[in-house]
Amino acid sequence: MPVLYVIGIIALIAIDQFVKHLVVVSLALGGSFSVIDGILSITRINNTGAAWSILSGHQFIFVIIAIFAAILVFYFIVQYWANMPYRIGLGLLLAGTLGNVIDRILNNHVVDMFQLDFINFPIFNCADMYLTFGILILAIAIIRES
Repeated sequence: MPVLYVIGIIALIAIDQFVKHLVVVSLALGGSFSVIDGILSITRINNTGAAWSILSGHQFIFVIIAIFAAILVFYFIVQYWANMPYRIGLGLLLAGTLGNVIDRILNNHVVDMFQLDFINFPIFNCADMYLTFGILILAIAIIRES
């Protein structure tokens, strides 16, 4: 695996952790401010569950699943290295998985902050965006191959 690819994944994880740190030091728990009126707010929450706080409080389960997922994603990166869309999608999945599992291990929760004000949608973070875009890229790549 080329060094630049690994550096890219580490950079994504660092961005996720840096943004979470900025929110924690700048905004009280439950605090919020509007970035774009009616569209996007920054709202600090500590999420002990998954989306919509599903399985809230079961950190051990999430850590085990995330570690298993990271190992599986790494395996697929090696297996599908020659396929650029897979490589990008899987790299995003790995960065997102590791970004959130770091929070769960160190803080016993995940810091979420991006709130879409125009829709009832879970508050999310950078790692969640990496996961979402990684899945979208993989889905498109798989569909295009069919």
